[in-house]
Amino acid sequence: MDGICTLANDHVYDQLIALLNSIEAIYGQQMPVCIYPYDNNTAQIAAEIVHRPNVQLYNNQDSIQQWDEFVRNVWDSHPTAQEHWQKIGSDKYYRVGTHRRFCAFDGPFDRFVYMDADTLLMSPLEPIFAQLNQNEWVVYDFQYKDLSHVYNASASKLAELFTPEKLQKEIFCSGFYGSKKGIFDAEQKEWMLKNLQSGEASILYDMAPDQTILNYMVMRSGISSYNFAHQLSASEITGCCVTSSHFEERNNILYDKGNRLTYIHYIGLSSKLFSRVCAGENIDFPYRDIFLHYRYLSEPDKRPKLATKPKDYNEQASLAARVLKKLGLAI
Repeated sequence: MDGICTLANDHVYDQLIALLNSIEAIYGQQMPVCIYPYDNNTAQIAAEIVHRPNVQLYNNQDSIQQWDEFVRNVWDSHPTAQEHWQKIGSDKYYRVGTHRRFCAFDGPFDRFVYMDADTLLMSPLEPIFAQLNQNEWVVYDFQYKDLSHVYNASASKLAELFTPEKLQKEIFCSGFYGSKKGIFDAEQKEWMLKNLQSGEASILYDMAPDQTILNYMVMRSGISSYNFAHQLSASEITGCCVTSSHFEERNNILYDKGNRLTYIHYIGLSSKLFSRVCAGENIDFPYRDIFLHYRYLSEPDKRPKLATKPKDYNEQASLAARVLKKLGLAI
C-alpha cells in the first residue's frame, strides 16, 4: 500500500490541516496519510482526524521507542554535539522529536512519500511512486547546493567516507522524500551505530539533527537514490521553496515558468507565524494566500478577514535574504 507521511504535534496544527487539505484536494480521501507524533502533544490532531477516515496518528510505541533510543545513541557518540546544545540552552538532545519521521520505515505503508508539516502538495505524486520501482530513495530538492547544513564539512572523516561526487549528487533535504518500508532493519541500524561510535559521528551536523542522520543512513548504507532535480531538463524543473519569489498562482496551484510545482515548502518560517495569521493577525509572508486557501478549504467561513493594514512578517530582514543566507538552496 502507498501513502503519505508527515510529522506533527499540536503546535503545527494549522500547517498540518493545510497540508492534509492540499492532499485531499488532489486525491480526495483515497490517499492514506500517517502522522508521526513529534511528542505527546497531539490531542487537537487526534480530535481532527476523527473526521478524516484516511488519516491515522501513529501509535506503535515499540517503534517510536526504538528509534528514540537509536537517535540518542547516535548523538551520545558525537564528540561535541551535546556540549554545543547545552551552550545554546537546549536539553541534552536537540529537537529529538524530529527523528520520529524515521518510524515510517516500520509504518503502515509499503511505499511512502514523507512531507514536512510546513509543506503543501501541489501535484499528484505518481512520478515519485513510479520512481520507487527503480530506486529505494527518491527526492526532489536542491540541498546539494549547501553541504554545510547536511554534514560537518570540516570533519576529516567526511572525505574518507564519501567522494566529492557522491556529496554533490546524493545529499538531500529531509523535508520531502519517497522511500519504502523495512529498508533499515535492526541489523543495519546496529551496523551503522557501530560505525558512528567508531568515529564516523564526527561528520554529523548537529543543528539539523534529523537531516544529517537521514543523509548518513541513506548514503552509508549504499541504497540507490534518485533526485529529480538532477534528472529533469531545464525546461521541466521547478523550485520548491518559499524563498523563490517568481512562482505564479493559478487556481490555488503554484507554477514555476509554466511548470506545476510538486510541493511548496515554507521552510524557515516559524509555526508561530502561521498560528498568528490564523488567529486573525494580518502578517504578510510569501504565498500566504495559498496557505490560507488550503488551511480553510473545508471551512472557508472561518478564514480570518485580515482587514487591518498588513505588516511584514519580519521588518528587519527579508525572507529571501535571511533564509537564503541560512540555507543556500532555493532557486
